[in-house]
Amino acid sequence: MRAMQVLMSVMMLLLIVMGGCGQDQMKTEAFLTEVSPVQANMVFLYYRDLAGATEFYEKTLGLEKVADYGFAKILQASPTMFLGLVDEKEGMHRADEPKTVTLAFVTEQVDMWYEHLQSRGVTIRNPLGDATRHPTRGFVAVDPEGYFLEFETFLDHPQNVKLRSVLENVPAYHPPNLVGDEFKTMAIQAQVIWLYYNDIPAAQGFYEDVFGSRLLVDQGFAKVYSSGPASFIGLVDQAQGLHKYSKEKSVTVCFLSDQIDSWYARVQEKGLKIRSPLAGEGRVPVRTFVTYDIGEYFLEFDHFLSHEENEKLLKALMRR
Repeated sequence: MRAMQVLMSVMMLLLIVMGGCGQDQMKTEAFLTEVSPVQANMVFLYYRDLAGATEFYEKTLGLEKVADYGFAKILQASPTMFLGLVDEKEGMHRADEPKTVTLAFVTEQVDMWYEHLQSRGVTIRNPLGDATRHPTRGFVAVDPEGYFLEFETFLDHPQNVKLRSVLENVPAYHPPNLVGDEFKTMAIQAQVIWLYYNDIPAAQGFYEDVFGSRLLVDQGFAKVYSSGPASFIGLVDQAQGLHKYSKEKSVTVCFLSDQIDSWYARVQEKGLKIRSPLAGEGRVPVRTFVTYDIGEYFLEFDHFLSHEENEKLLKALMRR
């Protein structure tokens, strides 16, 4: 009940800060808030050395593992965002496919995160600094197999007011496995999953139509949209971003909802191509299906079932 109240309050805030909308948009928002809300987001990344990747995210970033299915590990990355690490031999993607995604950790302690990751010998691609094209401060690190991890804060500026208003309603996540008293105050507010497209207006239209996503930040070449209570998808012009567009991509973007049947009906109604039809339990106790977005990113919808293997993950969802 508390989780639903938080979700509804955030969605109402989005309506207030972004003004009115047309009838179709109102119907979409009603679907998202009253029928099939997204509880949280997850991004699946694919590895040759799953044990090494898991150790990095648990010990270096301090994230808590909330599910272990052997071939896949799930870690909590913020109040409404999870990170899935998958053995490439058993996942939907291979590790040698282009890593056309950047996972941004939104944090007010970006300088402390920079100091921490440097002290742990993590590869830094872009050093800490204020951006020149938009009001953010941050840096880009690289995980053990080459995925880009951006740590950034959206500065107090008119361009960021809508996003910052959403973040004010969600408690920050303190990674429980960070070692050292000097790092105990570090927190993660949310994630932005940055994706790369040839046609940004078409990508915007897709997420607005299918998900009722609202534009929160417009950086010109990049747009930040709502995709859950406090998780976000960033649409980036591939000509100006950290990655170029690629047809194949070693990433799956996931939406968690306990109304999986409604979501399946919705994507069919919208005419989306289905990669994997709705199915029940397999190796993981979950009801799931997979479709595609307009840039051919895999979009997975999951409803994790009541099962001992899911117990910790379900508790994490409930305490949002």
